[in-house]
Amino acid sequence: MPEIVILCGGKGTRLREETEYKPKPMVRIGHKPILWHIMKHFSYYKLHDFILCLGYKGHVIKEYFNNYDIMNNDFTIQIGSMKRELNIQSADEVNWRITLADTGLNAMTGSRLKQIQKYIKGSYFIVTYGDAVANVDINKLIEFHKKSGKIATLTGIKPISRYGVLETYGDDVLRFKEKPQGEGYVNGGFFVFEKEIFDYIDDREDCVLEQSPLENLANDCQLNVYRHGGFWQCMDTYRDFEMLNSKLEEGETPWMIWNKSSQGELK
Repeated sequence: MPEIVILCGGKGTRLREETEYKPKPMVRIGHKPILWHIMKHFSYYKLHDFILCLGYKGHVIKEYFNNYDIMNNDFTIQIGSMKRELNIQSADEVNWRITLADTGLNAMTGSRLKQIQKYIKGSYFIVTYGDAVANVDINKLIEFHKKSGKIATLTGIKPISRYGVLETYGDDVLRFKEKPQGEGYVNGGFFVFEKEIFDYIDDREDCVLEQSPLENLANDCQLNVYRHGGFWQCMDTYRDFEMLNSKLEEGETPWMIWNKSSQGELK
C-alpha cells in the first residue's frame, strides 16, 4: 500500500491566533487536531503508513503522537509497587505507522518532499497538505492515477479561492499557475506521485513543489488532474477555523467519512 506523506511544516501566519504556540496541523476541529482528521480519512481506506514532514514547532506534533495512547484512551496504572504497570484500555488507531521527519524550519514544499525520499518504499505514494479536509474518494483517485500512466496526479477543486489555477485539456494539465486571477479548477492537494517525481525536485530550501516541479511536469505532459466535486476546505485563516468548528457543532461534517454509516448518516 502507498505511503501517505503529509506536509506539516508551514508557519500558518494567516492563522496567528492559533499558530503562535502550535503548528497549523495541530489546530483543532472539535477536540482533535486537523491533522488527526486528515489521517482518519486515509485510515478509512485502510492506508495506515504516514510520513509527516515537520518544520515549524514540529516538536508539538512529535509530543502529540509520542503520548497519543495515553492522552486519547482510558488506562489503568499500577503504582506503589516494585513493578510499574500501565494497561491501555482501547486504541482506535492501532494500525497507524507514523514516521516523523524533521525537514527544516524554512524549507519549502518541494524541499520537504525530497528529504523524505528515503522513506518511500513503493512505486507510488500520496501527498497532501496538513491543513485541509475533504471527502475525496482515495480509491478512485488512485485508480484514476494508475490508468493515466503519468508521473503525477493532483486533485482539482473549485472553491472560492486564491489558489493555483489549472489550465487543462481533457484530463491533462497544460499549465499550472500558482496564484493567478480568474476562475477554474485549482490545486486541492491529494497528489499521487510515481517515484519519478523526485527527478523533478531537489532538497534546496527554496524548492517549491507548486512552482517549477509541477510546471515542468505539465510541460512534459506528465501531470494529470482528478476533478473532485465534493467537499474540500482548508484551514488557512481564523475564519476557516471558526467555520469548520461550527460545521462540527452542527453535525455538518462531510469530511468525516469514517463516522458515516452505509446510509450516509452519522453514527
